Amino acid sequence: MLTGGAGFIGSHLSARLLAEGWELEVVDSFDPYYDPVIKERNVSGFLGSPAYRLHRTDIRDAEALQGLDGPYQAIVHLAARAGVRPSLADPVTYQEVNVRGTQNLLEMARRCGIPRFIFASSSSVYGLNNALPWHEEDAVLRPISPYASTKVSGELLGHVYSHLYGIRFLALRFFTVYGPGQRPDLAIHKFSRLMLQGLPVPFYGDGSSRRDYTYIDDIVQGICGALAYEGSRYEVVNLGNDRTVSLSQMVAQLEEALGLKALIDPQPDAPGDLPATWASIRKAADLFGYAPATRFEEGVGQFAHWIRQQPL
Repeated sequence: MLTGGAGFIGSHLSARLLAEGWELEVVDSFDPYYDPVIKERNVSGFLGSPAYRLHRTDIRDAEALQGLDGPYQAIVHLAARAGVRPSLADPVTYQEVNVRGTQNLLEMARRCGIPRFIFASSSSVYGLNNALPWHEEDAVLRPISPYASTKVSGELLGHVYSHLYGIRFLALRFFTVYGPGQRPDLAIHKFSRLMLQGLPVPFYGDGSSRRDYTYIDDIVQGICGALAYEGSRYEVVNLGNDRTVSLSQMVAQLEEALGLKALIDPQPDAPGDLPATWASIRKAADLFGYAPATRFEEGVGQFAHWIRQQPL
């Protein structure tokens, strides 16, 4: 079972898993957080496959999930209300989807004897942690947004179910995933679209904030590694690129890739945003051979090629 399979990461993962011979039961609510038409396009190429079944189901609906009892070899749980800034305006919905929805799926795993659960966590859980790069063994998490707090809760729920019921639970902390098909609310996509339309780009702070951008193919490689992992019952693992790029550098790279000059609209620092994210990826390399291979310049070039083919 793959939840959130109509989204950016989920659709790329679906293509990889189908190519590897998996049978997929995909759960997605097609939530209007962003245009559901994008998600419809994401799944359209899979619907004719006999190995792919799509369920338009909300993970908050425990009764509906009971009708999807498998059997499954694994649950890959990507579905979530995403985004730091929107969570500030609607923390209750984030709690309901990200925590109660995860609880429902863990209950399903317990009830149906599903042995493996892969959970999409986030670099946001580290919060106000100045000890860069971030390591999974960092003991104190200081999340500063409702979104981040829900991801911490998901990791802890997973530990409970792993300990009590023997489910192998891997929480994968994703670091700023980008690439063709990226969600339209994320910076690289949003900035590119504005630049192509000749509109101002909102530029938060002084441009020194830094992110560990991770290309989609590398994230998919990491998820597949977690699916094959046969070690300990519970692990939290960073999936990043082990390299940071400043906001100013990101805009400059987009300008080069698109052949356009950005119109900068200066904005104050946004509440809930982190000054920097940076993953130590040693653990992922040790546990399942994770080795990100896409340089930021190359990945932005691939994204620029894709977005120029999309309607504005």
